[in-house]
Amino acid sequence: MARDRRVKYTKMVLRESLIELLREKPIARITVKELCEKADINRATFYAHYTDQFDLFKQIEAEFIADINSYLDTFTLEQGETGLLQLIVKIFEYVEKNQELCRILLGRSGDMDFQAHIMQIVSKRVFFEWQKRKKVDETVAEYLYTYVATGSIGIIRKWLFAEVQEPPQKMAVFVTRLANKGIEAFIS
Repeated sequence: MARDRRVKYTKMVLRESLIELLREKPIARITVKELCEKADINRATFYAHYTDQFDLFKQIEAEFIADINSYLDTFTLEQGETGLLQLIVKIFEYVEKNQELCRILLGRSGDMDFQAHIMQIVSKRVFFEWQKRKKVDETVAEYLYTYVATGSIGIIRKWLFAEVQEPPQKMAVFVTRLANKGIEAFIS
């Protein structure tokens, strides 16, 4: 049991140290040596858990994805447009609650594959339901979803880095209206 606690502590300290370093510079400029010094962990211990700093970063992303999935799993999109608004509110609330990590994962040094994965998560919850309800051709629906999703991520990023943040509810209303107006000509 003590070993489990030490492993959890080691992983937590390495995770926090990497996040701290990522505030200063991109992952490609962070070394394992520097990370271990910051975490006060020896390199052998680091390599017992991760292959390199990129592996640790990928695991942080995977934890984030699992966490947002479980957060959104409590939600169903059965209420039509109202349900979509509630889903977007939940996403903004999640981002607000996890601002520090989201700023790193969605920031300039963020991984585009990660952002694509986040789009996929939301797509699973929205796209198929939306296509079914709106009776839109699958190809057109995919383009529309890409348009809405990339625009929404851009808005989330802008909001995340703003000096003064609007409340999640207000941002969700804004994104929902913008998305609906942007696609209404294609789904009428």
